[in-house]
Amino acid sequence: MSTSDKAILTCALTGVLTNPKQHPVPVTPAEMAAEARAAFDAGAAIMHVHLRQQAEGQGHLPSWDPDVAEEVIGAIRTACPGVIINLTTGVVGKDISGPVACIRRVKPEIAACNAGSLNYLKLKEDGQWAWPPMVFDNPVAKIQAMLDVMAETHTHPEFECFDVGIVRSVGMYLKAGMFSGIPEYNFVMGVASGMPCDAELLALLPKYLAPGAVWQATLIGRAEIWPVHQRVAELGGMLRTGLEDSFYLPGGERARGNGPMIEALARCARNAGRDIATPAEARERLGLH
Repeated sequence: MSTSDKAILTCALTGVLTNPKQHPVPVTPAEMAAEARAAFDAGAAIMHVHLRQQAEGQGHLPSWDPDVAEEVIGAIRTACPGVIINLTTGVVGKDISGPVACIRRVKPEIAACNAGSLNYLKLKEDGQWAWPPMVFDNPVAKIQAMLDVMAETHTHPEFECFDVGIVRSVGMYLKAGMFSGIPEYNFVMGVASGMPCDAELLALLPKYLAPGAVWQATLIGRAEIWPVHQRVAELGGMLRTGLEDSFYLPGGERARGNGPMIEALARCARNAGRDIATPAEARERLGLH
């Protein structure tokens, strides 16, 4: 099997705001390293990392402290030799100094680049907003500023696409010279006001990609995401899951950690006749330095 056919698995370890008192998400460097190692042993070549505040009782809140970034990512790299780090960068508003400082400190191989704006909405059963309606603002100037820092640190951008128009925008960024290298798309499906987690829609999206692109899907939801993961595997995409995206295994039971989530993802790949890519093979496929 050629390297390009092998399935690259990403583990999204912890997420933005998930409360560690309610869910089994890692927060401390030691917890992040242990969870990363379990996912690494199950086949994950890439760790998607969110940073949390380390003070007692503050672990549910995000951190952009470069010292925290260095400690957490150092612990993950030590626990998982050769692993590829993919750092989150998402912030609301114009100030990107937090993610920029973290990128410059740890020089991740990959960083998320949110590729367009979205009305970020969720409605409760009773018709009330789950949180005040907000705009996740990612105008072109903000995207360019983030891409410039990634170019400076030799960090590969992964374009987070919450809607079909955002998918199509990435090709324009490439044509406009905003970035170079292999275009990597992440179809984020399952945000209530974005693309739904739908296998039929998923099958249409690859035709809107720039030439030579690679892609994966982030699927947010419960047990219903797993047939769509299987479709990703069949269509040749990279695969991603973890406690950021879901707490549920294919049978509907709650996952006790990231390892079982990645084990289930690896089964999707193998069911589609694909082997699992090593970190070295993933680096080659993505054109990483």
